[in-house]
Amino acid sequence: MIDNDGLFNTIAAVFSSYVTTCPNLVQLCILSAQQNDTDQVPSGQSFVVVVAIDFGTTSSGYAYAFTKEPECIHTMRRWEGGDPGVSNQKTPTTILLTPDRKFHSFGYAARDFYHDLDPSESKHWLYLEKFKMKLHTTANLSIDTDLHAANGKRVKALDIFAYALAFFKEQALKELSDQTGGDFDNNDVRWVITVPAIWKMPAKQFMREAAYKSALVSRENPEQLIIALEPEAASIYCRKLRLHQMVDLCTQTTQNGFSPTDNVGSGMTQAKEHVRRNRQSRTFLVENVIGELWSELEEGDRYVVVDCGGGTVDLTVHQIRLPEGHLKELYKASGGPYGSLGIDYEFEKLLCKIFGQDFIDQFKIKRPAAWVDLMIAFESRKRAAAPDRTNPLNINLPFSFIDYYKKFRGHSVEHALRKSNVDFVKWSSQGMLRMSPDAMNSLFKPTIDHIIQHLRELFEKPEVSDIKFLFLVGGFAESPLLQQAVQNMLQGRSRIIIPHDVGLTILKGAVLFGLDPSIIKVRRSPLTYGVGVLNRFVEGKHPPEKLLVKDGTRWCTDVFDTFIAADQSVALGEMVKRSYTPAKPSQQVIVIHVYCSEKENVGFISEPGVRKCGTLRLDVTGTESTAPRREIQTLMQFGDTEIRAMAVDVSTGRTVKSSIDFLSH
Repeated sequence: MIDNDGLFNTIAAVFSSYVTTCPNLVQLCILSAQQNDTDQVPSGQSFVVVVAIDFGTTSSGYAYAFTKEPECIHTMRRWEGGDPGVSNQKTPTTILLTPDRKFHSFGYAARDFYHDLDPSESKHWLYLEKFKMKLHTTANLSIDTDLHAANGKRVKALDIFAYALAFFKEQALKELSDQTGGDFDNNDVRWVITVPAIWKMPAKQFMREAAYKSALVSRENPEQLIIALEPEAASIYCRKLRLHQMVDLCTQTTQNGFSPTDNVGSGMTQAKEHVRRNRQSRTFLVENVIGELWSELEEGDRYVVVDCGGGTVDLTVHQIRLPEGHLKELYKASGGPYGSLGIDYEFEKLLCKIFGQDFIDQFKIKRPAAWVDLMIAFESRKRAAAPDRTNPLNINLPFSFIDYYKKFRGHSVEHALRKSNVDFVKWSSQGMLRMSPDAMNSLFKPTIDHIIQHLRELFEKPEVSDIKFLFLVGGFAESPLLQQAVQNMLQGRSRIIIPHDVGLTILKGAVLFGLDPSIIKVRRSPLTYGVGVLNRFVEGKHPPEKLLVKDGTRWCTDVFDTFIAADQSVALGEMVKRSYTPAKPSQQVIVIHVYCSEKENVGFISEPGVRKCGTLRLDVTGTESTAPRREIQTLMQFGDTEIRAMAVDVSTGRTVKSSIDFLSH
């Protein structure tokens, strides 16, 4: 069991069953330039089109570009349905299953059908919305993680995500078939799915598993799917921006059609009008060269992308590398669950304060479709909130809310408002809640405060000094309240740029990323990764409680052998090389537990904050060798959006099946 240098893998030493680690072969190396990143198209395989799916918390959509016309990005067809005053270029991330749990519809179609069901029927249907956040908030995410439908029933999360991806696959292939005049083959498509950069590895793997289950791609052809990080996609698109395609909040010169005296929201209002007028064309032309804004950047210039979505806010710091214009990530992606959903939660808390938590909980279960109606009414008014607004905002209460409250409490909604001491919300005789602008703005405050606090902390980092531009993207970036808060925080330290049609920035950037995944040359590792090993026990250096004596030799247990450290700079295609030896010659599978931590320096796998995050499996079936000692060399790639593993049986040269599973517990 002991290798030449006397170093054990923890599992091998303590349980005498699995593997041995060879320290003389442990090294960090960069493979030669000829060896491609695994997300690159392998030789012999090419794709006709790249289709990107922006799977958002509140809304989703797809866009595509043919590889022969990379400068033309086509966005999806208009969706049936839609809300007044809301761009329906994307569709709500809502899904409806029949009472026997079969897929029925997605997006506006799901929402409208559910809305029209009789209350006695609707409680049997499974309606889900804003379910993407579950992948971020679930501590022990697994293949078996559940979601709750509006009626309280549980359903497998993997099934829901797979249904959604299958829907987008069907929509995109149908549109491509119509465009090309024949049945479009899925094998000709490279798919890109966007995820928040702050997502942990289990959540990214979950999206890949959902793609396999939906038959978007097959396990035999994993490189057909790329996982793109949302702020990176936005960053790639922002490189292409022309002056007329953006709003510069700091200068607001007439180049964008408004004067420096305009208020903070007017630029976006005019930008949205410009987009609406041009909506008939769903094709966006992007420059083969960099945009005018980008031409102001010089070698080493830094900028921040702040992706403000429905569920999360994601911050990425990039540095420009000339002459090719490649991007280098300067600071690991950061952020948190500070998306616009936070405003919805604050509104729900306000309703609980007025009408009682017990009533709201019951109403959501007994009248789920009416609750959805109420939140739709709130959504449209939420978008009207602005720093300079003076007139009240009216929110329609569904009749069933008023009726059910009377039955539940025995008195009227108006009576509840009078008794609640919430003086900034009044009752209108037309059956509406009248909120003062200050009341609406106060619902935004906790979420915006979180974002501003995070930005402050980010700008204090030494890597984030001298930021030339701050790109504000994502649907929440349209909020004048958020824009003003960011302006006040920065005090002119960097220019704030908002692309027109800001909600599609990530989608268009994801298409560009699919066309050239090598554009991001250097990333930062968000966590420290490693495995547990045994080292020779050194008196005075190692804690006495870690001492293990085996066959007369003194070992230190639980030593954390680092693959890569948190915030370490990793080049695209860079590999961490490790070698392992099966404990028994007949062993068919080598299992190695992978640990992670947010700390940069980790000594032991038992330290606080260190957790088992995955399992590296090496299947050595069919690689039997006559050599006295079998060495399996493993190459792990950390410079990509996903961690990948490859392995070779050194004595035979055969490839060993290898994978890192982040979803098993």
